[in-house]
Amino acid sequence: MAHDDRHVPDTERNTRDPRDTKSVTTSGHPRCQRLRVTILGINYAPEPTGIAPYTTAISAALAERGHTVTVLTGHPHYPSWKPDGDRRLRSEEWQDGVRIRRFRHPVPGALPWLGRVSMELAFGLQVITSRWNKPDVVICVTPPLLSAAMAAARVRLTRRRPRLGILVQDIYSRGLTETAVAARSVVEAVKLVERTTLKLADGVSVIHTGFARDLHDNLDVDMTKIRVIRNWTHVSHPDSAASAEFRASRGWTADEVIVLHAGNMGYKQGLENVIAAASLAGSQRMPVRFVLLGDGNQRPRLEALAARVPAIEFLPPVDEADFPAVLGAADVLLVNERFGVAHMSVPSKLTSYFSTGKPVLAAADPDGLTAAELSAAGAGVVVDPARPDLLLREAVRLGSDQILSASMGAAGVRYSSDLLSEKEALDRYERWIAELAGTRRASA
Repeated sequence: MAHDDRHVPDTERNTRDPRDTKSVTTSGHPRCQRLRVTILGINYAPEPTGIAPYTTAISAALAERGHTVTVLTGHPHYPSWKPDGDRRLRSEEWQDGVRIRRFRHPVPGALPWLGRVSMELAFGLQVITSRWNKPDVVICVTPPLLSAAMAAARVRLTRRRPRLGILVQDIYSRGLTETAVAARSVVEAVKLVERTTLKLADGVSVIHTGFARDLHDNLDVDMTKIRVIRNWTHVSHPDSAASAEFRASRGWTADEVIVLHAGNMGYKQGLENVIAAASLAGSQRMPVRFVLLGDGNQRPRLEALAARVPAIEFLPPVDEADFPAVLGAADVLLVNERFGVAHMSVPSKLTSYFSTGKPVLAAADPDGLTAAELSAAGAGVVVDPARPDLLLREAVRLGSDQILSASMGAAGVRYSSDLLSEKEALDRYERWIAELAGTRRASA
């Protein structure tokens, strides 16, 4: 459906001629060509966690810096994995100067991997049959891999094609291998799709150096095509008064150690380990309360498992504005990964945790990316993800040793400030996209 600018507020209306390629000035760095950029990714605001905050911020920053930005995305569904209720097949809106086109798609239910395939194919079909606004550069965010593969094929078949960049937030083939949810033949097929898709790209951006090594070593991606741009902290430091008020409202006492896990409750989180630790805390009469904050496709099953475990509590997702106060109300912040998960992703919750000044406890593979990140920050402790007894022991230690906790919390804040700057990341994304566009003009 054609967009009618009469219904767009003046402050959000895109009045630039898309053929105008004059230079634009961006804050703090050189002038670059005004570009038409189309970003394809199924997750976008108002989803509060996961990939959406990063895709949203990149899009808004590019628009604010003078580029013409179109986003093709899905309807909000994460982390609840439930449709938002909007039954329109396609819709269009404007936000922060970005034209956003949303496509309806199924959301995985009882069979998450089969449902995921259905969701990605449906979204991909919508994307490749829609208008892209004749971009200079197309950026595909993966996940979703299958949608990105379909979009990459369209780019390659386009006359006077745009340049293609792929932003990798998770490595699919790694995920299937580490979670052991698919047969070897399926893993190899996904690996082939992932390798082919990344090789079709003119450039690949990854969120961690470990991803860069993995793509090069296991998927044969040319290292010269890979750019490492870290995800940043998008959560402000908690206000102590607001945190104290939230803690009191929940009835959490001063002598309890509150261990909080915030975010998705999915398969790869392996939160059964946390329930086992909470069960031990109850049987041993330890003053520890484990809190699982958020939603996900495993939450109903986890709640059933924890029905007779008094030392665990489930909380629904909170508004973005309240999130820092909730994190600050805890004594220890928790990352839990299923046994075997090591290199498929870097939990986005870590960037949020580091900004709080609280110690982080990770039940994770000691050789994995989460452990490496925590070690680099000096912000917490790693325990075996198959040892709930160690999880409980370290939770008690961190919660009772105020000097150690304060030291680790301060280290996380320093790491966040030094290496996880939002402005630096957004500057680097703009430079990367400008370089991709430059290769297009050079070859024209």
